Amino acid sequence: MNSFEINKIVMALLLTVLVIIGINGLTEVIFEEEKLASNAYPIEVAEADAEAADAQDSSAVIEEGPSLAQLLSVASASDGEAIFKKCKACHTQDMGGKNLVGPNLWNIVGRAKGGHEGFSFSDAMYAKGGNWTYEDLDHFLTKPSDFVPKTKMSFAGLKKATDRASIIAFLRSLSDAPADLPMVEISEDVATEEAPVEEVPAADTAE
Repeated sequence: MNSFEINKIVMALLLTVLVIIGINGLTEVIFEEEKLASNAYPIEVAEADAEAADAQDSSAVIEEGPSLAQLLSVASASDGEAIFKKCKACHTQDMGGKNLVGPNLWNIVGRAKGGHEGFSFSDAMYAKGGNWTYEDLDHFLTKPSDFVPKTKMSFAGLKKATDRASIIAFLRSLSDAPADLPMVEISEDVATEEAPVEEVPAADTAE
């Protein structure tokens, strides 16, 4: 094989390589893939999760503690008397007892607010009006200045609901005829569970 034929073969191979490279480049130009700035169909996973969490929070049942009526039904007047020791600097509790910095508290449950004779209440207490109910006493003992703004009573209040129930039970006992305790409401579910099951008499099987 002479040099001329070898050159022809080499040239043919080079031409083939160039053709292949040219075809590849042309293909990339024709079918160039344009990169998207964002997905054409964005998947809102985060938003879906947030909406699901909000729905769960809104459907959650807020658990509450026992009602005042329930607390009073088991409250101890003797425990309340022990708590009342911190009130003795300002109040007496005996029937006919004198007023101190605060009014005498005998027969306080059901008494008119600002209605104790011989004691000068604040204008705010007079304006409050109504009688001292168990609920009012509970609110007042929680924080007096919130229940009766500008009250003369500087007591900070009792934060524990059980302590308030105990002292209210003691105040209730300061009477010749203590007021009836509030009724404890029983939910329908509890009433259904506790309802007695009526027994069906067995059928007679006399032969």
